[in-house]
Amino acid sequence: MNDHMNKELGWMLDEVVKMPEARHAILLSADGMLRAHSQGIDRDEAERQAAALSGLQSISRSTTEFCTHPRNQDSPWRQTLIEFAHGYVFLIAAGPGAYLAVSASENVDMEAVTYRMQKTVDRLGKELVSPPRQGMDTWQGGPGSQA
Repeated sequence: MNDHMNKELGWMLDEVVKMPEARHAILLSADGMLRAHSQGIDRDEAERQAAALSGLQSISRSTTEFCTHPRNQDSPWRQTLIEFAHGYVFLIAAGPGAYLAVSASENVDMEAVTYRMQKTVDRLGKELVSPPRQGMDTWQGGPGSQA
């Protein structure tokens, strides 16, 4: 993540957490790279959480068959909610290859958080599109390499 990207998008993430009991917001790519974070969470922690949340999203998406009708396998993932003893983590789709995560205390208005997250995704639009990284097949020993 570069600091320019965080300055461009970070202020919008700060808006997401300007509500009672909301804590942090991060924007991440499907491959777990941090795109931006709100104030109040340092970059190292935000990067660690981005990697973890990417894995969580992948696991959540893989369980689609658990909730879909056998004839309707086209059920895209939209949101994951995790509840802890003292809070929640909300994770939503924020465009192709991008996700928005917000953490909050156990006393947060859950409906208000998800509404604000959706409004933020709507506002950011194309800024949240995070295509897969290119050149992943050229690492030494991988397909397409000369090793």
